[in-house]
Amino acid sequence: MGQPESREGEHPQLPPGQRLQRGWPVTHYGPVPKFRPERWEFRAFGATADGAKHCWSHEEFTALPYTTVVADMHCVTKFSMLGAEWGGVHTKTILDLAPPAPDVTHVMVWAEYGFSSNLRIEDFAAENCLFATHRSGELLTAEHGFPVRLIVPHLYAWKGPKWVRGIEYMRADRRGFWEERGYHNLGDPWRELRYSYQEEPGDGPEL
Repeated sequence: MGQPESREGEHPQLPPGQRLQRGWPVTHYGPVPKFRPERWEFRAFGATADGAKHCWSHEEFTALPYTTVVADMHCVTKFSMLGAEWGGVHTKTILDLAPPAPDVTHVMVWAEYGFSSNLRIEDFAAENCLFATHRSGELLTAEHGFPVRLIVPHLYAWKGPKWVRGIEYMRADRRGFWEERGYHNLGDPWRELRYSYQEEPGDGPEL
């Protein structure tokens, strides 16, 4: 477990309400899933451009183009890690290989145990958004999301689930796991959008 860094005043790189963190705490809901490479696959489905489901085995997924980004992580529990190096498959690679239909507006990211997180398509396609397999050149540990976790640096970290298994293209927004349990539908740390009671009209799915 990392320890918060003691300091006075606000760090210029931190969103409001966040504290700088040494180390990388383990935070998740539920047990750590057992990885079975022979059964694992990554899927892109829903409103794809060709109407088909696209699948990659673990071997095929890890053979996709590898890229690195240096990006921060901001947890809604108020710790932030700055300048971490992440390696893996860029979300734009998946968007190119399995493009969405033209009218897709959102993506649901699906992970083990039915966990999910919804994103606007422009957030999912951001330059530093990555399906991470490595941090600082080392494979992720199981506790931190091995074999794949999503990194969405400009949003709170719950928007980037651990143990990702696929994405669903959607023509309308739908709340994911934590969004259904009171977290903000957008999750922007720079606007401190933590909880659903803060939502303005248009921030969430229409009822």
